Amino acid sequence: MIRYLSVAAVVLAAAHAAAADPAYRDDRSDAASLVRSLYNAIDRKEYARAWDYFGDRKPAADFAAFAEGYAGTEAVDVALGAVSEEGAAGSVYFQVPLAIRAHRADGKEEVFAGCYVVRQVNPAIQEPPFRPLQIEKGSLKPAAAGSLDEAVPAECRE
Repeated sequence: MIRYLSVAAVVLAAAHAAAADPAYRDDRSDAASLVRSLYNAIDRKEYARAWDYFGDRKPAADFAAFAEGYAGTEAVDVALGAVSEEGAAGSVYFQVPLAIRAHRADGKEEVFAGCYVVRQVNPAIQEPPFRPLQIEKGSLKPAAAGSLDEAVPAECRE
């Protein structure tokens, strides 16, 4: 059976799909944009892309374990604090304070806060393959629910 839809139905279906999935964001132009891109990938359930934002120190034993960790997550909100930076031996390290609110499939919400360390190896000294900004390490811990902005740490401390 062939079913024809009106233009209005097609427009509504497209609008619903657009509302369901956030716009694709893959921005490594600075540390804050990289972290926003990570959570955009998780929000869109693009776990391979999220996995790739991490450098040599991956956040899980393997990709399957990483993806499984987000199995019950429906959406993620992220708030960032002031990014700080320091240089060291051909690299710049950025400390990114953040808080996230994970919206679970069961309707619960969980808030986590902590810091990520992002590394940029000086592009002028690299040889192929080029290594863009990457998350070197990070740590998030459960935080009190409430305002996401209030859960963001004031600064990152090693």
